[in-house]
Amino acid sequence: MKVLMISKALVNGAYHKKIEELSAYRDIQLTLIVPERWADIALEKRQSDNYKVVPSRIIFNGYNHFHCYPSISGLFKDIRPDIVHIDEEHYSFITFQAMRLAKKFGAKAIFFTWQNIYKKYPPPFSWIEKYNLRHADFAIAGNQEAKNILFQKGFNKEVEVIPQFGIDPKIFKKDDVENLKKELNPEDKFIIGFAGRLVREKGIIDLLDAVLNIELDSHLFIIGAGPLKNKIIERAKGAGISQRVKIIDPVPSFEIYKYFNCMDCLALPSLTTSNWKEQFGRVLIEAMACEVPVIGSNSGEIPNVIGDAGLIFKEGNISDLASKIRLLRNNDALRIELGRKGRQRVLEHFTQKIVAEKTYEVYKTLTPISP
Repeated sequence: MKVLMISKALVNGAYHKKIEELSAYRDIQLTLIVPERWADIALEKRQSDNYKVVPSRIIFNGYNHFHCYPSISGLFKDIRPDIVHIDEEHYSFITFQAMRLAKKFGAKAIFFTWQNIYKKYPPPFSWIEKYNLRHADFAIAGNQEAKNILFQKGFNKEVEVIPQFGIDPKIFKKDDVENLKKELNPEDKFIIGFAGRLVREKGIIDLLDAVLNIELDSHLFIIGAGPLKNKIIERAKGAGISQRVKIIDPVPSFEIYKYFNCMDCLALPSLTTSNWKEQFGRVLIEAMACEVPVIGSNSGEIPNVIGDAGLIFKEGNISDLASKIRLLRNNDALRIELGRKGRQRVLEHFTQKIVAEKTYEVYKTLTPISP
């Protein structure tokens, strides 16, 4: 079974564990087309013994739904894939480009979607969406709401709910990072963690305000970058809590587990907007795998990811968020219990191996393999 996968997300080296798990199936010959660079992120993994990596030039680098690969037609001709796995949204130009080539060369085509809000797109994206929905043979949705929306849009093929990526539990695990802890937290304070984009919809300002209502020995570690960075610094300074707030620049994917292990809990206080709500919340499963108890808002997919292995609060309710943090702050036994349950939930649902197994089953549905 010759599978050609196209994915900008796989510039991230840690995500390749899913591809390694997929390529371990002996009946799959997998080729990955991935950008040499996406926005300001250089490709972290350029070769593998088990699958072929083809770093490729793209046009409109960094533009999610506009980009395309000018030279992939030749790869289709050389590989003659049985399945084209387009790891992109159904309204993206790259999906249209790859879908047309898949149909030209007689391959089955899959696309992936996170989109959990019903949207109508202007031309040419509405035309692209219509073409892709009509010609795709299968769809993978990252959450249940995205699956429902595909059906609302008239997609009449099979859809499977599978996260785009899981985590590697051999990397994301509870670990002794005593030296890093001493460097970041020499006074051994209670650490509330956040990792992600510093934008309004991630609820980072709500989290900062919640810290104002919590005991003085509770500090906030923020890992990330974004347009709200200066506002966070100014707000913390104005509230007199600058010494309790530390902003850490984005950490490489293979290193961030160390920082999770410095946290006493992690919060993801996402806020639903008119055009976005939390589609998954990957940092949740990364922290859960490290046995760090998590707190999430009820935005989008967060409650389904956390299940009974963490605490949920009403999005935008700062006092509710503060009370959940305070509950963990004052209950060692609960933190330990939720940490244990969080890792178990990840092992049962969100590892790269499990995601690869479910994806392999999709491939077999499209191209039955003789015993």
